[in-house]
Amino acid sequence: MLCPMGPPVAEPIGLQVTRTAKLLSRAFDDALAEAGGSLPVWLVLVSVKGQTQAMQRELAETVGIEGPTLTHHLNRMEAAGLLTRRRDPGNRRVHRVELTSDGEALFFRLLESVTAFDRRLRAGISDKQIDSLSRILGRLRANAASPERVAR
Repeated sequence: MLCPMGPPVAEPIGLQVTRTAKLLSRAFDDALAEAGGSLPVWLVLVSVKGQTQAMQRELAETVGIEGPTLTHHLNRMEAAGLLTRRRDPGNRRVHRVELTSDGEALFFRLLESVTAFDRRLRAGISDKQIDSLSRILGRLRANAASPERVAR
């Protein structure tokens, strides 16, 4: 990066991470789409699969989206035959979410895609480098969450 007032300056790390994140996000979306899914569908499937009887409210928290947005995704997934929702007999306000056999099949198809994408990203990177990257990304998240605090 060129600085108009002096020698070249390294590209800000936030810009590097942002560009990389956008590229990885698009590539991940493409990999999921090739397998017949999307990021929201994958997040819902993996969350439901990880729980015996998922409650809709818990799913929204796990997936990291608002309840109405989750409802939209669940409506589409239910219409596609990927999951079922039923009221909890003990509390009629609670909806239980379960995968259908088609939802299970899509989960495993997307899991293969996610695993292949992860292998692609790890190509040429050692386990030690992956561990370092994880620590650095954790530090960046912590630093971004607390802009007043400067780690030395």
